[in-house]
Amino acid sequence: MRMDPISKLALVWLTLLGSVLVSFAELEFGHCERVVKKWADTSTSPREEHLNKDKRSLQDLLFFLHVPRTGGRTYFHCFLRKLYDNAEECPRSYDKLHFDPRKQKCKLLATHDDYSLMSKLPRERTSVMTIVRDPVARVLSTYEFSVEVAARFLVHPNLTSATRMSGRIRKNNVISTLDIWPWKYLVPWMREDLFARRDARKRKGVVIIEDDNPYDMEEMLMPLHKYLDTPTAHDIIHNGATFQIAGLTNNSHLSEAHEVRHCVQKYKNLGEPVLQVAKRRLDSMLYVGLTEEHRESASLFANVVGSQVLSQLVTSNTTAKTKTTKQEASLTVSESGSDKSEIQNGTSEAASNKIEAKSGNMTVKTLMEVYEGCIGHLRKSQGTRRVNSLKRISPANFTRGTRTRVPNEVIHQIKSLNNLDMELYKYAKEIFVKEHELVSNKMVSTSMRSIVDLQNVFGEMEGEKLWKLVSVALMLLLLFLLFLFVNARRRITSKVKI
Repeated sequence: MRMDPISKLALVWLTLLGSVLVSFAELEFGHCERVVKKWADTSTSPREEHLNKDKRSLQDLLFFLHVPRTGGRTYFHCFLRKLYDNAEECPRSYDKLHFDPRKQKCKLLATHDDYSLMSKLPRERTSVMTIVRDPVARVLSTYEFSVEVAARFLVHPNLTSATRMSGRIRKNNVISTLDIWPWKYLVPWMREDLFARRDARKRKGVVIIEDDNPYDMEEMLMPLHKYLDTPTAHDIIHNGATFQIAGLTNNSHLSEAHEVRHCVQKYKNLGEPVLQVAKRRLDSMLYVGLTEEHRESASLFANVVGSQVLSQLVTSNTTAKTKTTKQEASLTVSESGSDKSEIQNGTSEAASNKIEAKSGNMTVKTLMEVYEGCIGHLRKSQGTRRVNSLKRISPANFTRGTRTRVPNEVIHQIKSLNNLDMELYKYAKEIFVKEHELVSNKMVSTSMRSIVDLQNVFGEMEGEKLWKLVSVALMLLLLFLLFLFVNARRRITSKVKI
């Protein structure tokens, strides 16, 4: 069959266009490959990846890189705020750096900022900690929290009213969820969707919702499977932990972060260099916790971070007492006629501002007890708030049980979209197991040394003194047993009389 000249010309043009498109795609991939490689090489340079001589030693500044929905709020309120004074906490900013990192009293920085913030901090004097969560659970929790916070605004008659009210709150210098990354993007987006669906229900009149699966209740809220495939979710949520630890979120301090992130999102095989950088950064951190290993993670934090903060407090208290004694002695000689009340008032004021740990009486054990009590109250208040918020979109409700209703294909979708986070989570678990074993072995070794020291003390005692000590101990034991026996007889006698 012979083709007419016009058809031949069209075929030639289509062939040329296809070749051009292929060439363009190859050029774009090549450009992205170079961009990612350049960033990765820079990120692994000695200056960028400066490691402390001993990563397990707590430095002057503790940077808590808080990955959203990992339980970091619990650590902040129930651990870190028990260990650090308000005066020692760096002014918080979840968007940009608004404090001077050279400020000596600034010892704690807890923020949703990504790792790029390290470029603004004194690297040699900074320790980093973070918590990592199973990617599927983190994504589901992000979806649930976005809905929960957005639902709070449904008390307003319309979206305009809700937007105005949130604007007033933010003007009053109150830190709102809408000021915090990534909720400043996710909540307004979900809020707009909830209002649109509520308006649609009003127009329809009575709407009967038969499906009890909150993740697929389209009449009430955006279904999970649609949420996962939106541009916002791709840019902020998927592989969020890897991008945050790599310093490549849309809240990054790096100018090249946007291009690197989008190259990795477009070409999946370019994610490996980013993953390797994130792994190395986890390796360099003072502490890496796991949300799923709650109790063990808390114990590890108390022994690795908490013990060092408490030790530094004891040292600083001892130094402060020495300095105070010297200053008072100096003032007594040179200004014997001066009023000492100012010095005493200053000392008492500083002491009154110190939290329980500042007294030097807190131990790792008591820190854990304080933590356990704190999380109980915190979880109760969070649970109450969630219930009240979700009432506004009833019958939609999120519990641990409802997660079993998420279809397997959606779970597989989450895993595929978060392939880098899946690998990073596996690596974080390996780090956690090693650190947990190290701390456990250290505790056993310390206990063994204590036993040996006790044996040495007894071994050094003379035979006569040792015998006297044993005799006294036996005498006390006999008296205690006699006391128990007499009390037991009295109780038996009283029961007989009755």
